[in-house]
Amino acid sequence: MDGSARGSSGAVAGMLLAAALAVAGPAMALDKVTFGTNWKAQAEHGGFYQAVADGTYAKYGLDVAIRQGGPQVNHSQLLAAGKIDFNMSGNLFGQFNYTQANVPMVTIAAIFQKEPQVLLAHPDSGVQELADLDDKTLFLSNDGRQTYWLWLKQVYGLSDDQVKPYTFNPAPFLADSNSVQQGYVTSEPFAIQQQGGFEPVVLMMADYGYDTYSTTIETSQRLVDENPDLVQRFVNATIEGWYNYLYGDNKKANELIKADNPDITDDQIAFSIAALKKYGIVDSGDATTLGIGAMTDARWESFFTKSVIWGVYPPDLPYKQGYTLKFVNQGHGLDLRKKLNGG
Repeated sequence: MDGSARGSSGAVAGMLLAAALAVAGPAMALDKVTFGTNWKAQAEHGGFYQAVADGTYAKYGLDVAIRQGGPQVNHSQLLAAGKIDFNMSGNLFGQFNYTQANVPMVTIAAIFQKEPQVLLAHPDSGVQELADLDDKTLFLSNDGRQTYWLWLKQVYGLSDDQVKPYTFNPAPFLADSNSVQQGYVTSEPFAIQQQGGFEPVVLMMADYGYDTYSTTIETSQRLVDENPDLVQRFVNATIEGWYNYLYGDNKKANELIKADNPDITDDQIAFSIAALKKYGIVDSGDATTLGIGAMTDARWESFFTKSVIWGVYPPDLPYKQGYTLKFVNQGHGLDLRKKLNGG
């Protein structure tokens, strides 16, 4: 499906739910909301699709249309232009860029406590830790070179001479046992197993101190100021959607994902969900006590300080203007998680 098209499954589901509510009782007007994702529909977006599929957004008075991302879609620009209401960002650099450009956008939740970005190595390469990369060829994307590569160079003393372009094709990595490839822990290891016939060594940078939040939710400062109730409802419903997707019945959500992205398979979805759980991408750290979506001042300060050291941003950037803890850290959904997990 064209990533620039409105998420048809989300829209249809929202209309059906609205109709059902109208039949069941007094008509209620649902607030229409458009949410842009950072890529084509996948299990990594599952909680959002879950909240559409099981009626959680409708329960909170929202008619949410999920708008797929993709290689030709820039939802950050559309958010800044007021064309969408909420946006999914991959990491904190997006918010820092807004703040540096004086664009009044704000991050309101962090669904992924860990960025799923990993480095993958051949099992016979001798790579067991990030410290083992000094003599390896590294296949990295342009985005990777502008983000986590800055951290890898600083911490592990690696060289730009080691890097070759990663074009999202695993063939060069598979052909060179002395190479390392970037990837998402929820995706590329599956592709390597399917195409290479082996399980790669997986090194998750978040477990080594690369502490950006990921799959954050961004919106405009205007919406936060003028309609905080709508923002809170969207965050709360999304949190419930993620608990239900991870621990409940996610079949309908997965059907919506496949409707939006026909190229994705059931096996890929199952692998991704298992990885989200295994590596604590969503439900770990502060989220275990504060609820999914948790953020802290300390984490924001930590990653901003690192980015200053790398020379990406000036030390006087008013980064604290770019996020708010008002809508998270309330323990929302913790009872639901307990119920879904049997007590």
